[in-house]
Amino acid sequence: MAERSFHEEVKSLYLGDGDEFAGEGILAITKALLQSGVSYVAGYQGAPISHLMDVLSDANDILEELGVHFESSASEATAAATLAASVNYPLRGAVTFKAPVGTNVASDALANLASGGVKGGAMIIVGEDYGEGSSIMQERSHAYAMKSQIWLLDPRPNLPKIVEMVEKGFELSEASNTPVMLEVRIRACHVYGRFKTKTNIRPNFTLRDAMENPTRDVNRIVLPPASYLHEKEKIEKRWPAAVKYIQDHKLNEFFDGDLSEIGIVMQGGMYNNTLRALELAGIADAYGNSRVPLYVLNVAYPLIDEEFVRFAAGKKAILIVEEGQPEFIEQAANTYLRRADVQTKIHGKDMLPMAGEYTGAVLREGLGKFVRAYEPRFAGGFGSASEGDNRLKAAVAALDGKVHGRPPSFCTGCPERPIFTAMKLVERELGPHHVSCDIGCHLFSILPPFNIGATTMGYGLGGAGAAAFNTKSGKRTIAVMGDGGFWHNGLASSVGNAVFNKSDNVIIVVDNGYSAATGGQDILSSHNPNKIRSTQNSIEKAVRGVGVQWARTLTRTYDLKAMTSTLREALTTKEKGPKVIVAQSECMLNKQRRVRPLMNKAIKDGQRVVRERFGVDSDTCTGDHSCIRLSGCPSLTIAPNPDPLRKDPVTKVIDSCVGCGLCGEVSHAAVLCPSFYKASIINNPTRWDRFKHRVQTAVISYLQRRLTPAAA
Repeated sequence: MAERSFHEEVKSLYLGDGDEFAGEGILAITKALLQSGVSYVAGYQGAPISHLMDVLSDANDILEELGVHFESSASEATAAATLAASVNYPLRGAVTFKAPVGTNVASDALANLASGGVKGGAMIIVGEDYGEGSSIMQERSHAYAMKSQIWLLDPRPNLPKIVEMVEKGFELSEASNTPVMLEVRIRACHVYGRFKTKTNIRPNFTLRDAMENPTRDVNRIVLPPASYLHEKEKIEKRWPAAVKYIQDHKLNEFFDGDLSEIGIVMQGGMYNNTLRALELAGIADAYGNSRVPLYVLNVAYPLIDEEFVRFAAGKKAILIVEEGQPEFIEQAANTYLRRADVQTKIHGKDMLPMAGEYTGAVLREGLGKFVRAYEPRFAGGFGSASEGDNRLKAAVAALDGKVHGRPPSFCTGCPERPIFTAMKLVERELGPHHVSCDIGCHLFSILPPFNIGATTMGYGLGGAGAAAFNTKSGKRTIAVMGDGGFWHNGLASSVGNAVFNKSDNVIIVVDNGYSAATGGQDILSSHNPNKIRSTQNSIEKAVRGVGVQWARTLTRTYDLKAMTSTLREALTTKEKGPKVIVAQSECMLNKQRRVRPLMNKAIKDGQRVVRERFGVDSDTCTGDHSCIRLSGCPSLTIAPNPDPLRKDPVTKVIDSCVGCGLCGEVSHAAVLCPSFYKASIINNPTRWDRFKHRVQTAVISYLQRRLTPAAA
């Protein structure tokens, strides 16, 4: 169950010639693919393009009507290898995944694809997840495009330009026999806008045509001596063909301005933020009219030396707006201009930060430095040189000591909390263990209150990250991975590797029923049926299939007693070989998305609905708060102690509680206190419910009256 449904929005994909599309960037990209006559699409979910996969899945009926095949790939490498269909046949294909991690996973397939080249248009749509909102290492796709010579498109973040670059991207790929990479940042994925649509195109040459008339070209396969000729072909044929197409079709854009002695060169994806910074300074307007001439690189690689020379000629200086490091574009610009003996001064990372996200505020400060240096008459709108620093210092001083840090954490009721609670409880008995983490929600365990985990090496590589510790010792290491990571890479690279090398360590596979961290997409072991995918495949059967002898499946992670005893057994058993624990419980966030609408509808329809909530008896609570320290649930907080003779605050359960029961389980498992109670909230109660409530209330009141004299 994906976190968002696009069943209604995908109807806009039917729009034809002259109609107006109004919607989100990811839908516009999908529409552009269909207008381009794409034959097949594949991909792997991950921010910020997870929703693109969700759109494609929800639009599967539309795709099938056009003869377009859609694959939800096992990994980014699987997706990239799918583009092999375009090597020998005039088939347009597109794949999508998160960058740069997805590009790293897919690197082998992409390198082979770029080396041999393609006949049909091949497009890789990468979600460039860079900046403070990212959950991954801070790297750029640009370096990879340069390494393998894949042309990199970076369109201005507005719908008409994004759609145009998808359509032109396929043409560029075919004109130069080279795959192209379309880079979209999170703002491009979710920007809203309008564009005039075209009728969707059915491929003239279909996948069936290719299957029934197979062809091959040995020279396209990366095998000596052909592999040595591929590089020669790239430089002598493909690159010049790409440059010619980019120039002829004006894929990069020039915008004139009256401040003609300076200019700004930018990645296409930086256009909106740059214009906003100029607008705030009073030298551009909200409609994109800038007084400073602009050169917008909708194609970030290859760069066109003639265009740089033409733009810089006659100017005192140009500023390169290039987010991230190293400064590839700035270095190339210096080379191009000096070779042409153009002495225009080039600025970039000397006025803008070397690394980090180029937000509007960051760009405003850097542009201010540039304008003050070369057009000081127009620098008033940027403020003084020290104004930005002073504002930042004042803001930091105002917040110092008053705002608590908010590290990322598990959702309320997350079924992964009890796994790490169990690890903390077992740690009290057996001492600390080295824990190898993995990519996914479970990585939050490295932060308070659990503070568990030492490293993470990649999706599904939790077990592999502990491989070096496969040695004789009195302790075993613990590795953690999710079900998404398990099917992505973990079965072979972590579990299979552990079996092959006779590892004696423990691997925990968190099975919450979805690829939860990427938005709730179905995977092989998803518990619910999927009409276009094969689900309900057992993880325990899979690990036993590669040779694991000791494997246990717990179907309810909230059973803290069972979770703790199973983990203790895995760490102390005399049985040799890898120990695998499959810990199952549905992702609570997805469960609430699924259950709450049904529950609200049932309540509205007058049906009896029971909801469970937990609470704390403030008279019984000791104020120890181990329940909070051992679960970290956001629905647990502290409140003033109602007893005037006791100073310690008591635990309180707030309304966000979803009734998972972990807090009570923790209290009893840790032998702390019996202060937690469970309450059933009944909407639309029956007569029997009302009768039981009256009886219970009467009995409790009677017992309380009996206790009153004794208390006195």
